[in-house]
Amino acid sequence: MSALFKKWAISFDNYSRTESPVHKEFVRSVMLKIEQNGYIFTRDDELPYCPKCRRFLPDRFVEGVCPHCGYDRARGDQCEQCGRLLEPTRLIEPRCAICGGKPTVKTVKHWYFDMPKFTDKLLAYIEGNRQLSDNARNFSLNLLKEGLKPRPITRDNKWGIPAPFKGAEDKTIYVWFDAVLGYVSATIEFFKVHGDGERWKEYWFDKDAKTLFFIGKDNIPFHTLILPALLMATHEGYNLPWNVCTNEWLIFGGQKSSKSRRIGVWIDEALEMFPVDYWRYTLIAIRPETKDSDFTWKMLIEKVNSDLNDTLGNFIHRTLKFINTYFDSEIPAPANLDESDEGALNSLAERVKAVDNALNSFQLQAALREAVDLSRIGNRYFNEKKPWDTIKMDRQLAANALYVSAQIVKALSVILEPFIPITALRIRSLLNLSKEASWDDALKPLPPGHKIRDAEPLFAKISASEEDLQNMLEKIREGREKISFEDFSKIDIRVGKIIKAESIPKSQSLLKLTIDVGGGNFKTAVAGIAGQYKPEDLEGKYVAVVVNLRPKKMFGVESEVMILAAEDGGNVVLIGPEKPITPGSKIR
Repeated sequence: MSALFKKWAISFDNYSRTESPVHKEFVRSVMLKIEQNGYIFTRDDELPYCPKCRRFLPDRFVEGVCPHCGYDRARGDQCEQCGRLLEPTRLIEPRCAICGGKPTVKTVKHWYFDMPKFTDKLLAYIEGNRQLSDNARNFSLNLLKEGLKPRPITRDNKWGIPAPFKGAEDKTIYVWFDAVLGYVSATIEFFKVHGDGERWKEYWFDKDAKTLFFIGKDNIPFHTLILPALLMATHEGYNLPWNVCTNEWLIFGGQKSSKSRRIGVWIDEALEMFPVDYWRYTLIAIRPETKDSDFTWKMLIEKVNSDLNDTLGNFIHRTLKFINTYFDSEIPAPANLDESDEGALNSLAERVKAVDNALNSFQLQAALREAVDLSRIGNRYFNEKKPWDTIKMDRQLAANALYVSAQIVKALSVILEPFIPITALRIRSLLNLSKEASWDDALKPLPPGHKIRDAEPLFAKISASEEDLQNMLEKIREGREKISFEDFSKIDIRVGKIIKAESIPKSQSLLKLTIDVGGGNFKTAVAGIAGQYKPEDLEGKYVAVVVNLRPKKMFGVESEVMILAAEDGGNVVLIGPEKPITPGSKIR
């Protein structure tokens, strides 16, 4: 994923995971502080248990009908349709997300975070935080008005961060309490790696520091209520989220994206179709800031052909081409600029300021619109000045027009960088400028005599139809999905019998399996199934095993073979023969 981020020109200082040892240590220490401060208590609770899977079900492993809006695929922690936080036992017609069976209810002891104690403080925080978007504020205030409830902070999972509370040795921390604390632990990890272990505190305790979060609307309560409450509960004076920028839904052709149903475009597939800036521009231009947006192929074609190629690319290309042709690739010297020249330069300054203001308000869609409007101003100005005519009659008038147009191009190379950075760098290269630029450089003029490079088209029109683009996507997928019979025949899949299964020290998700793959030949497999299967349930089980893989060491254990499993979201089910058969039997 980090490699794909780089291909999409998305930068990050620390690409971390909640499996990080720094994160685990931090979460456990915070939980102990919160417990010591009196905000964690225990109680016996009735929770869903699947008799068929023989396990307590984490709330996201229970699905059913939302009691608030009637959505029939709500999960036990939250309804993604209406966004409300839920308890799994409140779902109507609940079902196990693993096997589809009906769960029963069993009594079990859990540790709870006493969120109602923070109602007044959270209300003051939400009402006093003027940066919050209207939907984030209103959604949070509605939840506070309904009344907060204690939230279970532990789960009966085999994976996750072990709970640090006395008596909770068989419990783990609920993922959403753990995950939101990752913002702090990632900062700690970054400075620890760079040898400045205490500097992270500047970001979380210095009152001039601000934290900004970009999320989907379904994650609002976790960032505006749960994270602030956890930070408050430490009594350590953490900075609370300064702003939580929320997106509404981005849908695809009127439907919710779904990888299993092949609805949508995935970021690796997108790059096989068009350059990354085509996608970045379109997605920011239709960003669902205040309401849901619908991505369509028609929209992509219009944004690329009209905005990028005909407006932005056309203005930049003909400006630079004209300078190449008539001024020996040098920025011409201006003289006696007239009212329209000065007006264009004033509009340049106004648009740069407008983009700056919109970015500071985190209105990315509006900021991009202002930036592209500057190229529209440039096109109108260029057409009014008609340098192709004035160059024949009054060279200085043409020089003035090209000088002003070049300043607009330079400003565009700066203000477009947050949106289409690859293109912005190409523009700077054509202008013969360094890659690095500060925001103030947008208003620093290119001096007369500055030498530019030969103009090149920045974009190409999409000539394909909507149907053609969908077919293009399907061909990309088919090319990835299909392998030759020769390649498949190289895979040696056999029936194996699990002789022994055991946990791997220091790993929450991996099991070590000893498997008979035929003829008394025992092989070791390391499998990430500890969250789905107990070791004692696996012994004697027949499974499908790939036996001709190169060994790979994980957590100090060499895995010689691979067991096959089916996965649906977070649900993993082992694949094996319908009935016992001799270990080592070849699967064809």
